[in-house]
Amino acid sequence: MTLTAERLDDHSGDVATPPKPAKNNEGSPRSGWLSQHLGTAIVGFIIGYVVGHWLGNYIGSSYAYIANSGTNAIADTLGLTLGVLGWFAGIGALNYPLAKIVGKKPPQDFKEVQDWSKYFRYTTDHKVVGKQYVVGVLLFLFTGGLLAMAIRTELLSPVTHVFGPGTYITIVSEHGTIMMMMATSVIIGPLGNYFVPLMIGSRRMAFPQIEAFSFWCFTAGYLVIFSALIYGGFPTGWTGYAPLQTQAGAGMVSYLLGFAVIGLGMMSAGFNLAATIINYRAPGMTWSRVPIFVWAILATSALLTLATPTLFAAGLFGLLDKTAQTAFYVTEHGGSSYLWENLFWFFGHPEVYIMALPGFGLVAEIMPVFCRKPLFAYKVAAAGMVGVALLSFFVWQHHLFQSGINPDMRPLFMLTTELISIPTGFIYLVGMGTLYKAKIRFEIPMLFALALFFNFLIGGVTGVFLSDVPVDVTVHGGFFVLSHFHYTIMGGLLFAFMAGLYYWMPKMTGKMLNKRIGKWHFWTMFIFFNLTFFPMFIIGLLGQPRRVFEYAHNLQGLNDFSSISAFLLGGSFLIFVWNLLWSLWISPEKAPPNPWESLGLEWQTATPIPLHNFERIPVILTDPYHYSEEGAPDVADFGDQQLVGSSSAAAGDITNSN
Repeated sequence: MTLTAERLDDHSGDVATPPKPAKNNEGSPRSGWLSQHLGTAIVGFIIGYVVGHWLGNYIGSSYAYIANSGTNAIADTLGLTLGVLGWFAGIGALNYPLAKIVGKKPPQDFKEVQDWSKYFRYTTDHKVVGKQYVVGVLLFLFTGGLLAMAIRTELLSPVTHVFGPGTYITIVSEHGTIMMMMATSVIIGPLGNYFVPLMIGSRRMAFPQIEAFSFWCFTAGYLVIFSALIYGGFPTGWTGYAPLQTQAGAGMVSYLLGFAVIGLGMMSAGFNLAATIINYRAPGMTWSRVPIFVWAILATSALLTLATPTLFAAGLFGLLDKTAQTAFYVTEHGGSSYLWENLFWFFGHPEVYIMALPGFGLVAEIMPVFCRKPLFAYKVAAAGMVGVALLSFFVWQHHLFQSGINPDMRPLFMLTTELISIPTGFIYLVGMGTLYKAKIRFEIPMLFALALFFNFLIGGVTGVFLSDVPVDVTVHGGFFVLSHFHYTIMGGLLFAFMAGLYYWMPKMTGKMLNKRIGKWHFWTMFIFFNLTFFPMFIIGLLGQPRRVFEYAHNLQGLNDFSSISAFLLGGSFLIFVWNLLWSLWISPEKAPPNPWESLGLEWQTATPIPLHNFERIPVILTDPYHYSEEGAPDVADFGDQQLVGSSSAAAGDITNSN
């Protein structure tokens, strides 16, 4: 990326000369009425839960239906709700709004903290928030992975059971819910929050307080969803279908409220990222110069902002059915279970692309670096991402072909589902065009990027079949759909996440991840992922249903093969954890300023990155993909705080970034 390094104090607020930081708190708001760290957040959650549960029992004691049923959803809902509020109060998320309400001066946005405690605090530094998200996402992944291991252990035999049927469906439901909620933030949370301001030349996010709030919503939602196991779980799978939802016990409250809390964080993150990208781009960064990863995050932010409120409202209706005896989803009282299905999937299918688009944008961002050539058809890729975001709102009922809803609607949703494969195909072909005649450097990030295209091809082809009503009716509810879904999401999203971590970890930590261990991690993850999920296509075509712990005896061999591969796949993630421990603490290797020789703007600032990202705001002159072109800058000369270009070159070429 060609740019200059002029100081532009007269531009918008994000480029003004930063205030001198205080000495003790980097990225953490000034202390308010409450201490701000993880310990007080946990205490706040416990106190809030106890108070809320007591209040709910007091309210519920007046209602005969609670006494007759023996369950008090009011107490469970109020306990968890006040627990979440106590969590926010303890971490300091309420200090800023409460100060504004009472007319006091709100806490400052930035202070300096030099020790490790900043990662356990409510912080407004987007770089710290990004690292917090990394740990949070890995915790989600570890928890969901353990539940997956329990599922595959049960499926080792069709007759010898480790769990009872009720426990098994609880494990399946919890696994699906935790993994889906983790997946919505797996890239946009850690890498989006950390790198989007750097990639667009901004000194901060548009709303730092909202950014911090979105992360602590993410963690609070995890606690609420995980609490379902204490309540006995829920039997609905991750989709929460009524009437099972209305018949379920206390664990269903955790599901509904957990979705609502995480949904609130998703809306906040989407709005904040979109506002940052639209308003805080550096001078000269026109829309045709925006990095493709930023385009992907912008399209995803639109989906988060517009689709997630539907899920939030759906969960609220379910909680009202549980606590206030409304009948939104209770058919015998005038409601409709179809209402939940439509509301859920109106969010749920855009959610698929909330997970997929950041992965595509990430690999499209790093492929030119390792192919040493410009990104093929950049504008087509950007248009494809916008097209996917728009069409994703018109396909949700293909999940309901077997629900009994008016079959006259099937042709329309079959058509829209097939149409969305067109912009998705554009993005895929952009990747293939970038690889064409490229001199590929097979570094670890590139290996994970190539694996994404392999996996997504299998998931995409099988998805075309599932968009057709006759095939969907045949395989609906079976392992074929499960395998397709994992190839599309896990095969794309998690491989992209690993590509991003290996690519950007040197910038985030100043240390290189070990290449030898990294290659072991890649090959074991890639091989055992395919050995785990490809047999499930066959299992599904042979008739094995999902969420059932007994199956035909002739399918035991394939299930055992898939289970053993799944255990080895889990072991591949332990190799990654070992790589982190080895590379960051046991035997760290200092990373060069720009180890991949990238033209990306994020690599052209100092390591470690200054509090306000750039000592001088860059002026953008070209897009960041001019590799192997005549007159391209010599990327080998990049160094700490060095910015390529000259002030004189900028004079006639700067355009308004907005």
